[in-house]
Amino acid sequence: MEDKRHMDRVSAAGLLVALGIIYGDIGTSPLYVLRAVAGSAPVIEEEIVLGALSCILWTITLQTTIKYVVLILRADNRGEGGIFALYALVRRHARWLTVPAIIGGSSLLADSIITPPISVSSAVEGLKILYPDIETIPIVIAILSGLFLIQTFGTSVVGTTFGPVMLIWFTMLGVLGFVHIIDDPSVLAALNPYHAYLFLSTYPGAFWLLGAVFLSTTGAEALYSDMGHCGRGNIRVSWVFVKTCLLLNYFGQGVYVKTLDGQALGERNPFYALMPEWFLFIGIIIATGATVIASQAMLSGAFTLISEAIRLNFWPKVRLRYPSVKKGQLYVPSINWLLFIGCVGVVIYFQDSSRMEAAYGLAITLTMMMSTMLFGYYLYTHKYNAWWVVLFVIFYLTIESCFLVANLVKFVHGGWVSVLIAGIMGMVMIIWLNASRIKMRLTEYVRIDQYIQAIKELSRDISIPKYATHLVFMSNAARQSEIESKIIYSIFQKRPKRADIYWFIHVDTTDDPYTMEYKVNTIAPDDCYKVTFRLGFRVEQRINLFFRKVIEDLVKNKEVDITSRYESLHRQNVIGDFRFVVLEKFLSFENDLPVSERLIMNVYFFIKGFTTSEDRWFGLDSSSVKVEKVPLVIRPVENVKLTRITT
Repeated sequence: MEDKRHMDRVSAAGLLVALGIIYGDIGTSPLYVLRAVAGSAPVIEEEIVLGALSCILWTITLQTTIKYVVLILRADNRGEGGIFALYALVRRHARWLTVPAIIGGSSLLADSIITPPISVSSAVEGLKILYPDIETIPIVIAILSGLFLIQTFGTSVVGTTFGPVMLIWFTMLGVLGFVHIIDDPSVLAALNPYHAYLFLSTYPGAFWLLGAVFLSTTGAEALYSDMGHCGRGNIRVSWVFVKTCLLLNYFGQGVYVKTLDGQALGERNPFYALMPEWFLFIGIIIATGATVIASQAMLSGAFTLISEAIRLNFWPKVRLRYPSVKKGQLYVPSINWLLFIGCVGVVIYFQDSSRMEAAYGLAITLTMMMSTMLFGYYLYTHKYNAWWVVLFVIFYLTIESCFLVANLVKFVHGGWVSVLIAGIMGMVMIIWLNASRIKMRLTEYVRIDQYIQAIKELSRDISIPKYATHLVFMSNAARQSEIESKIIYSIFQKRPKRADIYWFIHVDTTDDPYTMEYKVNTIAPDDCYKVTFRLGFRVEQRINLFFRKVIEDLVKNKEVDITSRYESLHRQNVIGDFRFVVLEKFLSFENDLPVSERLIMNVYFFIKGFTTSEDRWFGLDSSSVKVEKVPLVIRPVENVKLTRITT
């Protein structure tokens, strides 16, 4: 209950943080949305303008306001949001829910590659109004390069300026739009949804323009993904201000476009047309700053998404860095540079922001459809009225399917880029999940108690050199009473490892994002223990640090004696050494797998060769870690026909 009150609390500081973090994408959409819709018309007509504005208004209202701000924000996972946080809430109810989770997550990553180029390009291209011959591509690439470079240092300092800059941005949007609406209040007729209906039903090709209209709500997913940073209450209150400013600007642009009655929009950008000439350069600077913030928000969201995917077994274990102690400060080097290459490639390939619109929107439509499915299942599992759940799912899947079909017309004009990126990301997730399931399904476990006597005897066998005072194995066995057979093999056969005390550590990733718990199972006092950590899917796995804390607690409670058992050292109360053993599997040649499973496992181990090693992933001190290669024999070859030749 306390968590819920904290989530719904509203403060001036929280509202400013919300402005700076979550509205970058949707807040910069006025740069290109109406241009994309009106620019598709051969000539401008009043009804086209009113219809387009009405479609934009009701798209934002139905998708962003009602679906996300009012409804989906209810589904918080201990204050955290996002498609993987939502999946974690419902995954135990049905295995098939991994499908919408993977499609939604991979599409969101693809969107992270498209958003920075189109946002920054749209802002920088305003310079062409003042300097028609200027080359904007080098400027865009330079800004993006700087943005990706600063990720390595963390963004806590930069982040403090995000809120005020976005406050200036939205205020500018509202004021510019309001000034022009006063000149022609008749544009407010677009508030009537009848104009949207008339536009879609009578204007030739209007349905296909829904793909451009959809760009006005592409940042809605960020409202949910960043709920943990800002709180539900701050998002809902700040959205009132943000939506008002957005609509004022859209309607102000509509006033300008109406003045072009009978003409084509051409190269004009309605957004910059609202600005007086003396303010234009200042406006471009503010717009560029807002798009950089929008891009930063997408990068932070991508880093968080990857960290969640890793702990949900959707992504390889890549290196994670935490540049500061501030909550949410996360940096994933491999993803940062992968996104950078993708963004630069998009800029070079499309050259102009108007061409990027074709690649934009298609991927995020899929993410929104998957969120609808997962949230519908969330409502079902939380005992909401079944008819309301069905109505919600059908209503929003119908709307989003229309947007998807309308966006598909962009496929050959550049939409294939986002689909290709999402497809590659999704394939990696599918391979990783299936490979993990294959390994877990066929890993052999044995009961620890069957080997307790042998472990005790090995511990006291002075004929074998002591391997370590405390020998710690990382284990995948979830049950307290079990251990992998490979660990037993490592202790007794690969090289007999004598130690005073044997420790087995298992890490259980929970559906709660910030769980930090542990339990200790005393298998044999002073000889063998099993420690199970329950860590949330957003918690960094710093096992070295956590295990040290466990040892301190056990010593304090007199449950274990960790002093060295060498007589001379024991008298001096010298603490014994700790040595970790991590078993790193490789695919054995002794396998007879179906073609599909062999392909999955080969790709899995190929990708694994480029990722973070097991010991570094668990946060273990490399000076005290032994990594042992063990063959993964999933399905051994049977009926080997060998004939003995006698001489």
